Formats: sequence, C-alpha cells, structure tokens
Amino acid sequence: MSADFWAGYVSGAIGILVGNPLDLIKTRLQAGPAAITTAHTPSSPSAAPLSPTNLPWTKQFENLSALARGAAAPILGYGALNALLFVTYNRSLALLNTGQLDNWPDRPSALSIWTAGALGGLAIWFVSAPTELVKCRAQVSQPPRSSLAVTRELWRQGGLRGLYMGGGITSVRDSVGYGFYFWSYHLSKQAVAREDDTPNQHAIKVLLCGGLAGVVTWASIFPLDVIKTRVQTWDLLPSQPKEPASQPLLGSANGSSTSPKNVITDRPSTLSITQQAYHNEGMKVFVRGLGICSARAFVVNAVQWAVYEWMMKLLAA
Repeated sequence: MSADFWAGYVSGAIGILVGNPLDLIKTRLQAGPAAITTAHTPSSPSAAPLSPTNLPWTKQFENLSALARGAAAPILGYGALNALLFVTYNRSLALLNTGQLDNWPDRPSALSIWTAGALGGLAIWFVSAPTELVKCRAQVSQPPRSSLAVTRELWRQGGLRGLYMGGGITSVRDSVGYGFYFWSYHLSKQAVAREDDTPNQHAIKVLLCGGLAGVVTWASIFPLDVIKTRVQTWDLLPSQPKEPASQPLLGSANGSSTSPKNVITDRPSTLSITQQAYHNEGMKVFVRGLGICSARAFVVNAVQWAVYEWMMKLLAA
C-alpha cells in the first residue's frame, strides 16, 4: 500500500495511546455530571456532592485500568481511520489542484486544502461512527464494560444500524472538523517554515503546527461533538431524556412499559436530546470539556503529525 496509508495508520494508533486518558475525561464531561459522579459517591451523607468541577482530575480514573477504558475500539479503528483520512485527503487535494490523483501540488490553495480535508472527513465516516459510538459508551458505562461487550450489545439490539447510532451528527462533525484540521496545519506551517531550517527546528515546528491544528479543529466543532456524545450515550445517564412526555403514568394496558428499552429504536431525536441538554444545563453544556479537549488535542496532534511526516520520509527513502 502507499506510504501515506501506513504513515496515517501508525500515527493514528499512536495518537490514541497518547491521548486516551484525557479523552476519557472529555467524554465524561460532555456526557454530563452523572458520567463522573456515579463512580465517585461521597463516603458520607454530609460530604459535598461531587461534580466535574470540584472532582480532582486524578480522581477521574477509578483505577489504573480506567486509563485505557474505551481505547480498544479507537486503537483498532482509528489507525485505519487515519490511514483512510490521509489517503483520501492527499488524492482529493491532487485532483482538485492538478486534475490527477497521484500528482501532489507544491502550493495548493487554502480552499482546496479545506475541501480535500472535508472530503477526507466524509470518507472516514463509516469507520469513525461505530468507533466513536463504542468508545464513548465504554467510557461512561457504569459498571465498566469492555469495548467488545458494548459492541455485542449494540449489535444485538440493532444489528448494523445499532453500530451507527449518532452517525449523522458524526459525519457532519468529521467533515467540518477535518476541513479545518488540514487547513490550519498547512496555513501555520507555511507561516513558520523556512528552507534553511535545521532538522531539529523543522521537527519543533511540525510539533507546534500539529498541536495548533488540533486545537483549532476542536474549537471549530466542539458543540457538535458534545451533541454527538449526548446522542451516543443518551440511555446511560439520568440527565438524558428517556421517556416521551405523553407516556401514561402506568404504561399501556398490556404492560409493555415494563419491557427493557431498545437503545436504538427508542432513542429520542438528535434535536430532542440537544434541547434537553440546553434546558437542563444552559449554553455552558456545549463548551464543557473544551479546556481538557484542547490540551489533549495539542499533544495528540503534535505527536500524530510528527510521526506522520517522519514515516513519510522513512518510507519514501
């Protein structure tokens, strides 16, 4: 396979390993206070209630195994996702600027960079949607469940459709986000790179530009990501809407209200979940976790871009 495929695969997998602990905190903050507090009940009735704002960050992890919770799905899926992303981006950029798939332009336009990135984001949807779904549900489930257990439950309740719950909002997030991702990386790199840079200077600038691209990307799509997380974990937390307002108090006459809910068929609409989140927590719900997400984005994407460019040079040699 092509060099950009393997460079993208390895850099994506390494990025997940580096960023998973912070991603766990981000997901729980986005899902709502209950995602954190259910695992950290105060020891006495008089103890102050826990919340994402007063719980020390070291206590976000119940044990050492929590550091890797939900990482299995992204490690398996995100390597392939990142590989497909870079291959699609590079080929789209070449086609938009030169009309040929294998003739990469030296100075592509900013619009073509954004468009190629957005096309790359759309291309990875069929991988990113189930990967994100399994990761988020594994990260907030209480008691803890493995990625495999989460996948089996989703398949049992909805088959292939079950693995794509929240797929629509995920595709929009990925398309917009990766457009800004590649655009901001190339724009910042053009601004700081010099032909006479030493290898060390070049490496530092790649790390800086990669980290900046990650921060810009998440800032541009963070509200969409919050909505995606709420949609994908709607049934796991008490803060999410679970019952239609018109549900009879005692259920239907045949007693069907006692049957367990199907996470796929009984899910409220994306708009309903968004409105409920705003009604319960206000506008702040759409930026909760942005700080920890930005820190994670800088570190992860600095590493990813450094590994990607290093592997591209290695494989091209």
